Amino acid sequence: MSDGNEEKPDVKPKLTVQVQFDGQTCTVKVKPTTLFKKIFEAAETRFGQPAGAFRYNYDGERIRPEQTPAELGMEEGDIVDAHLQQTGGSWT
Repeated sequence: MSDGNEEKPDVKPKLTVQVQFDGQTCTVKVKPTTLFKKIFEAAETRFGQPAGAFRYNYDGERIRPEQTPAELGMEEGDIVDAHLQQTGGSWT
């Protein structure tokens, strides 16, 4: 029998993370515990790029797919920068 004083489970509110690439912005609404892997997938789809095409930075630090917005102390509306990965290249 419930007396109405039960504590509700710890529900984390969603936050909006913006991913910027080449003057475009992709807005993703996620839980603070969502893995960046999912955010990266959404951004790559939105920007029409293949999986793994971007490298992501927040506050000048590289973001790894297994990290979460909560780990990085992100807040509502924070911006992640996406950059195309540079590959190869040589001076001949």
